[in-house]
Formats: sequence, C-alpha cells, structure tokens
Amino acid sequence: MPKHRDPKPGSPKQRAPRHRGWKRFAAGERGDSLVELGIAMSVLMMLVFGVIDCSRALYTYHFVSFAAQQGARYAIVRGGDWPLACATATSYSCQASAANIKTYVQSLATPGMTAANIVVTPTWPQLTVNGTATGCNSSTIQASEGCLVKVQVTYTYHFFLPYLPTGGIPMTATSEQAIAY
Repeated sequence: MPKHRDPKPGSPKQRAPRHRGWKRFAAGERGDSLVELGIAMSVLMMLVFGVIDCSRALYTYHFVSFAAQQGARYAIVRGGDWPLACATATSYSCQASAANIKTYVQSLATPGMTAANIVVTPTWPQLTVNGTATGCNSSTIQASEGCLVKVQVTYTYHFFLPYLPTGGIPMTATSEQAIAY
C-alpha cells in the first residue's frame, strides 16, 4: 500500500479554506504585537496601581493606629494634676480636655488625608490600671494620676481606582493608657 502524503501547499488537491477573509486577516501578523502589548500593559498597570492603592490603605491604617496612640499619650501627660485647662493643643503644663485631644490628633494628619474626616473620641473610663474605680470614679477626679484615658480614632479610607471598592473602608484604632501626671 502506498503511503498517503499531505498535498503540498498550492497543489490542486489541497482544500480551499471556508473563510478566506478570516484566513487573510489571521495570516497578516502585522500589529499583533501591538495589540498583545496593549492588553498586557493594561493588566500590568491595573495590577501596579492596585498595589499602590492598597499600600495607601495600609499606610492609612498605620496612621490611624499611630494617631490613637499619640492622642492617648497627649492625654496622659496632661492629666488632672495640672491646675489650668489647656488653652491650645500645643500648650504644656495644663490639663487636656476632649477638645484639645481631638485638635492635637487632627493636627497629625498627613498629606492626602482630610483632617476634618478624622473622628477622635477620647473618654475617661473612670477606672485604674487594675480595673478598680477607686480614686477615679467621679468626673472631677477621673483625670487623676493612675486613672485610664481611652482614645479612639476612626477614619474612612476611599480608594482612588474605580475597580476597587468604592464605598470606603472605615478604619478604627483604640489606645488606652494610664495618666502619668
């Protein structure tokens, strides 16, 4: 038996393609690289900017945590042992109020963050470090040395990119420390 050979291109026995227009389009590869580059670069750029935006979100969460810690620190060194109330957030040797703590924390805002959107909630739980209310159980002595102060900071982060969540992500951190002065 003779072996069957494939017909040579251009020979009369070769079948004609059904869709000649598509064949001609597919045979011309000019511009294919440009299309492939466009698709690959679009995906790559989406990935790169997505990583950048998620990194910004992580940075914002770090800031919220830092701001809560610094707000509590601001309050513990300006406890009830000082005779006068603080006139401004940068005053020393004075007793801090909730408004002073809020102003101080909002002044820590970094570029790209709106200070007015930083929600600061300082509270004095009227407890000592041991969890007892002895010596801290009234509003006049709640800021005494050894009593706790609690600062909660909340900020809603919004992504810039349209293909990431658009509603905003609320980020909250709380710091609780004992008043030192």
